[in-house]
Amino acid sequence: MVLRNFAVLAAAVGLTACASSTFQASWRAPNAEPLQVQGSKVAAVAMMDQEAARRDAEDTLARELTLRGAVGVPMYQIFPDAAPTDEAAARAALEREGFAGLVVLRPIDTTQEVVSTPMYSGPYYSMYWGGYYGYGWGMPWGMGFGVGDVHTNTVVSVETLVYSLRQNMLVWGGQSEQTNPASVSKLVTDTARKVARELERQGLIVAAP
Repeated sequence: MVLRNFAVLAAAVGLTACASSTFQASWRAPNAEPLQVQGSKVAAVAMMDQEAARRDAEDTLARELTLRGAVGVPMYQIFPDAAPTDEAAARAALEREGFAGLVVLRPIDTTQEVVSTPMYSGPYYSMYWGGYYGYGWGMPWGMGFGVGDVHTNTVVSVETLVYSLRQNMLVWGGQSEQTNPASVSKLVTDTARKVARELERQGLIVAAP
């Protein structure tokens, strides 16, 4: 199921206690040059239906961009009265304010996986002769394991794209997964940090001193 409304996620993560994340895949434009983001305006975009969750995500992403030397601005602040899907209005607002780049997050999938831990039930007899020997050979394929801890993991997949608006070109793209995110803000923060580290590793941005 495609996760476009983070209300679904908010309900799910309330049932989980821990989180982990993995970076699944990424792509870099062959001719991509390091982004000059120091002191430049970079828009933070979260493509979500729910307005409150979208604003929360864009605020979080903008903070992470600012921590890395850019001037991160949430997209909802750039044209607050326009519909997010209005491409012409979005482009006009960004070009009017001289934005150099844009980072967009889009949740693309959420899945539930049930995980169980086997629990050994213990021997049926304390004696081998006159006890377990007859039982074991009478039921040679019996399993001495029961079901122990059973819990459900929520796995959220997020697509992240980095665009140079000066060239109107995709510079980098990647897909990440996070298991049991504690909140929308935590999911966005972890994703933004992970993307920033990857961009720094590939030499696309320079970490702020």
